[in-house]
Amino acid sequence: MTTWLQNFKLLKRMNWLMTAALAALMTAGVLFIYSASYVSEDRVASARYLWQLAWIAAGAGLYVAFAVYDYRKLSQFAPWLYAAALALLALVLFTGVTVYGARRWLQVYGSLRIQPSEVAKFAILLLLARVLSRPESDHRKPAAFARLAAIVGLPFVLILKEPDLASALILAPVSGIMMFVGGVPMRYLLALAGAAAAGALLIVAVLFLPAKLGISPETQERIFRGMGLRDYHRARIVSFARPRDDPLGTGWTKLQSEIAIGSGGIWGKGWRNGRQNILGYLPRSVTPTDFIYAVLAEETGFAGCVAVIGVFAVLLVCGMYTAAVAQDKMGCLLCVGVTALVFSHAFINMAMTVGLLPIAGIPLPLMSYGGTFMVVTMAGLGIVQSVHIRSGRANLFEVV
Repeated sequence: MTTWLQNFKLLKRMNWLMTAALAALMTAGVLFIYSASYVSEDRVASARYLWQLAWIAAGAGLYVAFAVYDYRKLSQFAPWLYAAALALLALVLFTGVTVYGARRWLQVYGSLRIQPSEVAKFAILLLLARVLSRPESDHRKPAAFARLAAIVGLPFVLILKEPDLASALILAPVSGIMMFVGGVPMRYLLALAGAAAAGALLIVAVLFLPAKLGISPETQERIFRGMGLRDYHRARIVSFARPRDDPLGTGWTKLQSEIAIGSGGIWGKGWRNGRQNILGYLPRSVTPTDFIYAVLAEETGFAGCVAVIGVFAVLLVCGMYTAAVAQDKMGCLLCVGVTALVFSHAFINMAMTVGLLPIAGIPLPLMSYGGTFMVVTMAGLGIVQSVHIRSGRANLFEVV
């Protein structure tokens, strides 16, 4: 008990700029989740904003707990958490809740669900930091790199089987950045990047070339399914490339998101005045989750979008600063991993809503509705605070 009380006193050395940034994002998230469910003064379509407040409270508890806890002790738990995450990923394939043809959630109690893929991201991050920070490890050896690839590859395959292609693919930039910082030779990383690029080109080729070559639709379907892809993957990629081919079907959400963002102008239409959302043109099933940025853009305009991007930039700079001043390699890698995870989600989500990337089920950190992702993100940022507190640096503006 005395040790915990002493640790709590360390909170006064917390990076308060980072805490203010994530508090601002979460507050904006609740406001626009409410707006995404708003219909009229007499009716709110759902109480998701109340659930979001509950998730924020749970996440805040973990944020403080992980900030207080010495991050160096997390290394001993990393293999066990990784094993638990693999077990959950395997379990969801058999007993998970099926939504839109995918099993990604485990029913806990009543309407309470958890998403194992989000837990897996956190577990992979911890285990990679543990392995990469070991002084006796020589990551230049092929066997050492194969071990790192296996750590990422096994959950990647399980997540892909749900199927959740977007969550699986986001492991690539996060793990790649951590391996780069951890000292893995560039030739290995370039080989991985080349394989990923080749895979993406193969998917595009399978989608568009067979029809031009006169291959029958049945054969095309067999090729597509043989690669482990589903119909909705095809729909998302095709709607990204040619959204106006089916503007009332597969291209609808992408086009409506672009209209919502473009119609916001400089200052927006005002909170709860987004017509694309209120009139249901932008589907209510996705506005509080993957398309919360489109709701914000329509209601606060370009100014609001720039402000949110600016707050994310503050959060990311704080994370990278903490990585730079960390007292050991473990702390540096943890900060890099968490920061890369937040950046990857934010970049992909924003690019998706403005039409620069295909639609993918990637939430906007700290703003999109979702319990597991909120709690895991807050826990990760708490670890960053733990590193900062123990780095001996009082604030962001000290000279490194």
